[in-house]
Order: sequence, then structure tokens, then C-alpha cells
Amino acid sequence: MAPRVFWKGYLKLSLVTCRVTMTPAVTESAKVRFHNLNRKTQNRVLNQYVDSVTGDPVDEDDQVKGYPKGENDYVLLEDEEIEDVGLESTRTIDIETFVPADSIGWIWYDRPHYLAPDDEVSAEAFTVIREAMAKTKTGGIARLVMYRRERAVLLLPKDKGIVVWTLRYGDEVRDAEDYAAEKPSEKPDKAQLKLVEKVIGERTQAWKASMASDPVQEKLLDIIAKHQKGRKPKKGAGGKASEPSSNVIDITEALKRSLQAEKKSSRR
Repeated sequence: MAPRVFWKGYLKLSLVTCRVTMTPAVTESAKVRFHNLNRKTQNRVLNQYVDSVTGDPVDEDDQVKGYPKGENDYVLLEDEEIEDVGLESTRTIDIETFVPADSIGWIWYDRPHYLAPDDEVSAEAFTVIREAMAKTKTGGIARLVMYRRERAVLLLPKDKGIVVWTLRYGDEVRDAEDYAAEKPSEKPDKAQLKLVEKVIGERTQAWKASMASDPVQEKLLDIIAKHQKGRKPKKGAGGKASEPSSNVIDITEALKRSLQAEKKSSRR
């Protein structure tokens, strides 16, 4: 079944405008989900906002956003005030700036979406914009209201369509330098470097979607199937995986053993 379009609007570049649709490029619909139930009645347990002091339920109309300025002291803001600050949801992706396609680091990328022309009339303008970005190796930057917030988005040409990435906000991305490993005082040993390259070569394969499979999901589905058949699943070994030994002294010897193990494994 084709994925449902969740956004319709316009793609605009200068005086060129075309109708477009947007669909999330990833989905979690196949993920195993559970409901919280009352064990005695098997009725669903509902979440409810309550007053932290009185314990009384709070109606939605009585809930308000508060910015803490001190202990138990808040600046209260109405929803209308917060919404007025943001960009009006004009349903238009207006590309005002272009950047080299490879200039934005992966850490800024948030959620991907597929953009496509909404009708045959729009296909011509859409194709021209996409091909021009592909030829110039650029991506378009625009702003859009998505998921109830104003976001910067990056448009990149992809095959016969365009991928729209929502970008992370500037205050969400931490500086990698603060977490980088300390640089060694000397350059890596050439012999060790070659051995690591050989290990990488032994383990290099073509990318497959199965490499990103979810083994926990598969085990959960197996447990659910057994419950449905009235069989109680056996308890697995479980527990934490044993941690690798950290007392390796001779890196070169360890790498040689790794290569030997890789070759034995490939012969099986």
C-alpha cells in the first residue's frame, strides 16, 4: 500500500511555483507497540495531567505554558502568543538560499521526506528545479512549519524526486571538538595501519537494508506469536553481553590474530 501523503503545498523558486506533495521517507508503522493495561481488568490505562500539589485532574482549558524564572515562579504564556512568534503556515516551500550540497554535516540532518510534483502541470517546473540543483551540486534552504514548529529545511535532489530534510536547531548540535579524542603525540605505526586496513578489507561488503535490522523486534514478534498459540516462551539466557578484555598490550599481535580469525570465518 502506497504511503499516505501528509503535506500538500507549493514549491517556489523566484517566480517559478509548482504544486507538491510530501511524504515521510521513514516509517515506524511496523514497530511493535504495546498498550498499558490494568492487569486485573485488562482495560487500558489512560494518561492524565494532574496538579502536582493537590493531585486533582487539570482540564485542558486550564493548562498553560510557563517559563521558569525562579523557584515556583513562572512567566505564563498563552498558546496564541507562542504561535504568533512563528512563521505563518503558508504551505509554501520558498527557496531563498542555496548551499553546496556537501557543505552541511550529517549531524544537522533530522528527518527525511520525499517531495514530488502533485500533478502533471507541476512536473515540468519541479523537474527543472531538481535538475538545476543536481547539475550545480547545491541544496536549497527554506523555512517551513512542520510538526507544529518552524523549521529550517534542506532540499536535495534525489533520483527523480527531491528529499526534504528537516534540520536540527543550532542549539541542539554540540561542538565535536569538545568530545574529540586527544590527538596522539606520534603518527600511527605504518605496519599497524596496514593491518587495520586489511581487517577493514576483509569485513567490507555491499550495503544491505538487512544490516540495519532490529533483532529485538523479531524476538518480540516471536514471543507474541507463541503467546497467541498458547505456548509460554522459554526464558533466554538474557543478561548483559560480556565486555571485551581491555588488557591488550601488543596491538600488532592482536591485529594479526584478528586477520587470522577473519580468514577462518570466510572459509566456512
